Amino acid sequence: MKFLRRTLLAIFGVPILLAVVMSLVDGYRSRGKRAKPFPVTPPRTNDVGDGTVTTYTFGSDLYEDMIAAIDGAKKQIFLETYIWKGDEVGQRFKEALSRATARGVEVYCIYDELANLVVPTLFKRFPDDVHVLRYPMYSAGWRFFDLSRYGRDHRKILVVDDTVGFVGGYNIGAAYATEWRDTHVRITGTGVWDLRRAFADFWNLNRRRTHRRGANAPGPLLIETAPSWEPDLRFHRNVPRLWMFPIRSMYLEAINRASRNIYLTTAYFVPDEDFVDALKAAAERGVDVRILLPLKSNHVVVDWISRGYFSQLLDSGVRILRFKDAMIHAKTATVDGLWSTVGTANIDRLSLTGNYEINLEIFDREVAAQMEEIFARDESNALELTSAEWAARDIHRKFTELVLTPLRPLL
Repeated sequence: MKFLRRTLLAIFGVPILLAVVMSLVDGYRSRGKRAKPFPVTPPRTNDVGDGTVTTYTFGSDLYEDMIAAIDGAKKQIFLETYIWKGDEVGQRFKEALSRATARGVEVYCIYDELANLVVPTLFKRFPDDVHVLRYPMYSAGWRFFDLSRYGRDHRKILVVDDTVGFVGGYNIGAAYATEWRDTHVRITGTGVWDLRRAFADFWNLNRRRTHRRGANAPGPLLIETAPSWEPDLRFHRNVPRLWMFPIRSMYLEAINRASRNIYLTTAYFVPDEDFVDALKAAAERGVDVRILLPLKSNHVVVDWISRGYFSQLLDSGVRILRFKDAMIHAKTATVDGLWSTVGTANIDRLSLTGNYEINLEIFDREVAAQMEEIFARDESNALELTSAEWAARDIHRKFTELVLTPLRPLL
């Protein structure tokens, strides 16, 4: 038993200690540093099915349209976000929601309590007529053994009435408005009903956690089904409480069907081996596979763990591009000029098999062409990693990658 304890300590204790030290050092070095300007693509709207899809790559553009939608609400607003900063941008959203309730609009908000732990308590106090669900830091209760109850609410959704919806990678905050490169979409048409239902299902699953209790607690949200199916748009939701993780399957199906190109952008890249094998197989059969990652993300340990996959990907012909001077937080992909996805899920275990996530799958050539244009614009601000450059890295870097490998299943 003593040998077993020492072995487990070496396998997991050393990597965790190293990760903590690396995070502390990186946090100290990053103090006061600001992102540099980066290229963006202006919002553009495409007709898809019976509605539209507008793509955003700059936070300020997105926030203006989100607040305009809130100000135009007549009946109901659903807002769900992972992070909601208490800065000037966060305050603008809070004030817009207060104005909406003042004119009689029903407002429902959801945010993740753990992700907003450092946000001032005063900011997180809402008027009584705003229905707020704070997804708790610890959600398992007495069922601490039930792994399905540990997922975070990582989704970012805004639905106004039944006319317009927003979904994508943007959290709410001043830094995200100008310093982070992310991707979000605005949709109209039948797809909005599916987004409303996604919000309502999460609310109903967790509504006992709202800030009100007793007779004044809001009841379940009763949402009608969409009047028709929209075959060109599909929402995929990861729901850990129900052991539903369709986003990973969506990605794998698209990768396995690719015949021309796969352009994948993700903030954090810690895939499972099946995902890596699918990308390698695509490249080996002649598909142009490109993965765009941050050169330096806001989580240094994830960056180092990601590097453990680079050798096998580069050897199989996958191109790795690293976005410089700013954090790229987008979670998007486009395949063969037809298929695209924009959403909240990163390519890591937490997103694909752990957290509450939502991705929009789009079958449209015009949207795919725009996603390829956005990828090309991002690529112009990226450094490509070559096999020769990677093979020549220092021995201490290889050693660090090896030591951190046991942490992959945790991320």
